[in-house]
Amino acid sequence: MAKKNDTDKLSELLASFNGDLLKEDAPQYFNDDSIRVERILLDMVRPDPIQPRRVLPEKIHLAFHENRLTPSQALREMVQVAQVAARQRGRPFSNLLELLPDPEREDEGDVKHTPEEELLRELVNLAVTIRNDGQVNPITVIDVTEGVTRLYRIETGERRYWSAWLLRDFLPGYEGDGMIDCIVVPADRSSVFRQAKENTARKGLSAIAMARQAALLLLTVNGYEIPAYAVNNDFYRQALELRIPRGTGEAIYSAMGGIDKRRFSQYKDLLKLGDEALELADRHNLDERTLRQIASLSYEDQVEMLQQIIQFDLTSRQVEAIVTQGIQETDKPSTDDLPSFATKFAKTFIRDVDKFNADLLWTAVFREQGDPHMTSAYLKRLAQMALSAANRYSDEG
Repeated sequence: MAKKNDTDKLSELLASFNGDLLKEDAPQYFNDDSIRVERILLDMVRPDPIQPRRVLPEKIHLAFHENRLTPSQALREMVQVAQVAARQRGRPFSNLLELLPDPEREDEGDVKHTPEEELLRELVNLAVTIRNDGQVNPITVIDVTEGVTRLYRIETGERRYWSAWLLRDFLPGYEGDGMIDCIVVPADRSSVFRQAKENTARKGLSAIAMARQAALLLLTVNGYEIPAYAVNNDFYRQALELRIPRGTGEAIYSAMGGIDKRRFSQYKDLLKLGDEALELADRHNLDERTLRQIASLSYEDQVEMLQQIIQFDLTSRQVEAIVTQGIQETDKPSTDDLPSFATKFAKTFIRDVDKFNADLLWTAVFREQGDPHMTSAYLKRLAQMALSAANRYSDEG
């Protein structure tokens, strides 16, 4: 369990946040002498490892914040992931500028990109804008300097940070100085409440990011120490067992964008999803209403349901109907001893068999497995099993 802070510190934190609320219409950045604008070397700036709004895919996010990848290496890994996804869909690219929208392409508006492709397109587009027009909006950073080593942690603007690295190390025509414009906030002005307010003031915060944000706020007001390093989902899940202490609810709901108690609980309950389901839902930006339907399923069923939601673009009502039907069928007394996974496989196969061909089956298994040799091995095993099953009728007849 995390170490608990002093309650006086929490009182000061809430008082500071409530004071900011009273002044939220004022241009604080320019009236506050403690906040300054500087140009800072990219190497001295780092993203916040517990920022609920994730930019990098989960595995790359953890590797980067555990110092196993440099910023350039993290971007290279992300480019490779996007290239694999694009190649599987028959639109390979070798130059990042090929990702930019091309109005002359007839199918430009009809192409549905994977989350990895879409993220990279956004970063490339922003990098080109910075190259051509300069950095219009500074990022906001917290001064976390200790001793002689200058260091700044990003509060808002992480996408601009990664675009700046992309421009510096990956795109042609860079003539910059390796610096980025920053609004610098003193460390004593930083808080989880301030971060939440900044996040929810901007569009595009996913339901899973809102769940992480809710957890951070709830952990904070319950006295838990928020770490300065990357954490796994179990850290956030601690909030599932916590209540909102008396007198802190108003500040929490306000920091979350003015939501009510019921909505806060709905977001928090998304932390009941398994790790793989959380990552899928976050990457594909699935809404809370859809996700709440599957939180009660087993981790394996959550992933299966999410894959169907993503593949067939199911609505929350369709998901509710499928989940409800599945629960009703599960409650029926079993007439045999067939395992549920065998019945599920048979139903899926019978329903979708006409949709498959050899290329599609290969691609689907390869995407799941990631290795061509293992893909072949699994498909051969499936073929042998299916042939053996088909021969049972003639053997028994």
